[in-house]
Amino acid sequence: MKDDYQQLVDEISALLGMPLTLENRDFGLIAFGVHDSDDEGVMDPVRTRSILTRRSTPAVRDWFEGFGITRATGPVRIPAAPDAGVFRGRICLPVRHRGTVLGYVWLLDDSGQGGGPADDRLAAAMEVTGRIGALLAEEAKAGADLAREFRAVLTAEHGWQRDMAVEALRAALGPGADGTHVVVCVTPWRGADPAVRAVAGTAALCTLPDPWVARREAGGPPGATGDAPGVPSALALLVRLRSTDALAPTLDAASRLRDVAGPGATAGAAKPRRRLAQLPDAWHEALAAARAAAAQPRFGPVARWADIGPYRLLTSLAPAAEADPAVRPLLTPAHTELTHTAEVYLDHAGQAGRTASELGIHRQTLYYRLSRIEQLTGLDLTAGEDRLLLHMALKAARLGP
Repeated sequence: MKDDYQQLVDEISALLGMPLTLENRDFGLIAFGVHDSDDEGVMDPVRTRSILTRRSTPAVRDWFEGFGITRATGPVRIPAAPDAGVFRGRICLPVRHRGTVLGYVWLLDDSGQGGGPADDRLAAAMEVTGRIGALLAEEAKAGADLAREFRAVLTAEHGWQRDMAVEALRAALGPGADGTHVVVCVTPWRGADPAVRAVAGTAALCTLPDPWVARREAGGPPGATGDAPGVPSALALLVRLRSTDALAPTLDAASRLRDVAGPGATAGAAKPRRRLAQLPDAWHEALAAARAAAAQPRFGPVARWADIGPYRLLTSLAPAAEADPAVRPLLTPAHTELTHTAEVYLDHAGQAGRTASELGIHRQTLYYRLSRIEQLTGLDLTAGEDRLLLHMALKAARLGP
């Protein structure tokens, strides 16, 4: 379908005799015409960023939408705004289908210099945007169908219901269903679903309630929260891979989605899979990896399940209402320094020299703090099981409620 968009963009470009770009309703780049490298005026910061990053900033979006492009049914002329990085005026051709704007074709406006496309050419170009709109509508419907089938696989109970959901997803995915896929999670996700093309190779995406974020924000137990407004959601993506070791582009794109999600959002990726029936397990891995990234930023910007170590176990356990009774006194705000000391000490396998060096303190100071930790918890730090209990409790505390 990408080639279809490019052909239509090239058709408009030839019709008008100038380069242009095609973006979706969210200002995500879909296709662009060839730019003459000798004409430096064709490119300004806004156009350059759109092509290089395939996305415009919220400020740029607000600026252009202020000219009524979401309601327009014909070409809209927008003046230059050097302060906003728009050095040359634009003509926006809204892409509509059945009365709904689905995207925009952008070209430079040279009418102020006596140039620019004639009205009859713009009218012909608008006819082509109608064909683009039909393609976008078809893609949106296909994406909605895939989202429904993907969500059904991730949420269905074991047994015949999941088997039916998997077969429905397999049919919807078509020939690529049996390839290698990776499931990616971005959480919390509060916006609209991004276009499927936001991450190269994305086969399907959907949003699901994130019970862990809901519990943290509401103070209640985790569980199915539904899709009610205001309930924190997680974005799930099913991404096709050329091979199991070709994850880098997917992780980079997921990192950009995490930035779109806003402050506090994290992302995680599961182990690649070849069987659709394994997608629910992959979703739990991706969600767990995203939770681990929130606990340990060093795992990010997109945490991989294979890299999160003990959090693979901790995120699979049902959360307790409170921390272990022995460790609870240590986890109070008054003992933050002792908590940090205990975690560093255990991370260094109980080696006093390395721990003292990491903390920047004298060994005797370390020994004093360790004795205080034993007094508060009643644990014996020379006993392996007591050290294990304390270490896991500290890591679990990082995950939050």
